[in-house]
Amino acid sequence: MEILWVLLALVMLGFVVVPYLRRGRGTITQVPAGHPDAADPVNYGFAREEELDVRMPGPDQDLLDVLDLVQRTQDYRAAQQLLAGTGAEGERRWQRVQAFAGAASLELQQRPGGAGEAPGGQWLRVWRTEMPKDAGGAAVHAEFLVQQAWRTAAPGTDEFRIIMEEARAACGEAALLAPGDPVPYLVELAVARGLGYSQQDFEQVWLKILDRAPAHMGAHLAALHYWCEKWHGSRQQAYAFAEAAAARAPQGSLLAAMPLFAVFEHLPEVNLVAGFHQSETVTKAVHGALHAVHSARPDDPMTAHVRHLLVFFLVRGERWAEAMSQLVHIDGHVGALPWTLSPDPAAEFAVYRALAVAGYEANGGSPATLPH
Repeated sequence: MEILWVLLALVMLGFVVVPYLRRGRGTITQVPAGHPDAADPVNYGFAREEELDVRMPGPDQDLLDVLDLVQRTQDYRAAQQLLAGTGAEGERRWQRVQAFAGAASLELQQRPGGAGEAPGGQWLRVWRTEMPKDAGGAAVHAEFLVQQAWRTAAPGTDEFRIIMEEARAACGEAALLAPGDPVPYLVELAVARGLGYSQQDFEQVWLKILDRAPAHMGAHLAALHYWCEKWHGSRQQAYAFAEAAAARAPQGSLLAAMPLFAVFEHLPEVNLVAGFHQSETVTKAVHGALHAVHSARPDDPMTAHVRHLLVFFLVRGERWAEAMSQLVHIDGHVGALPWTLSPDPAAEFAVYRALAVAGYEANGGSPATLPH
């Protein structure tokens, strides 16, 4: 399996490779491009790397259609209508708020304005001006400010703090406009992490979310960041938070996958040894996540997030067939952890997918035997 760990080492070092791999008596070997024995993901109906959508973890055609319309026309009304018709308590509203905010933030980054040119994201400013009492617009604006802080300033600087303080005020305004909506408090979780809320103050925000949406997977993932060792908690606190969420997960909830995200957030610096990914801690977390996706509702938009992380761990644990089973469900979209941590999410996903295909074929698999 030397080639496997060499390729993964290159991925971790930030270099992107497109491996041409083939099966051979249970091993993976590298072959030249175009070799007839090369494993080709396209043979399994998977999308080509250049076709992978980096915007979202899974499909949401209504959102994509509206995003295209808003950015093409610079008219916010389609976005306002979509959010108004999206239930407040579900995961999809949170994902759509993030998507609209991210689109406006990226537009502003690409077109900062000046010299007679209007800045990008102007549609969000118009939305807030023309509909100041619209809860959706207020939530998008708050999330926009959070993304601006992380994108344009370094944590700890005065600029970062000023933007985050503005975001905190925007969260309060959004919460007043929609008392039962957990999303403004979800946005504030990122503010709490950035501004370094005390654990007591963080818990106050968290309790407001639990009152409104106690099984909200997106909220739990956002809260997990705060409890991680690299922010304001520790490995023990993050694991305890994730395991408690999994323990109280209702039937069909993806919260059973939380321990896997805690493991990912605390991966050791050197973890290319297969034994780590086959350890009891990782194996238990992977099994919990597999159970979660198996029992989740088919339309749960957070399932894709779990499946993407499963691919990462299953490939590293050399569980090729199980990795392929997850790829069948998520291929085509790569806007999720761990790929989004890479400068080129599509390329990084393609490396892991190629490894899964090659490992699957090296152990007797083929397109005809691929589970669906």
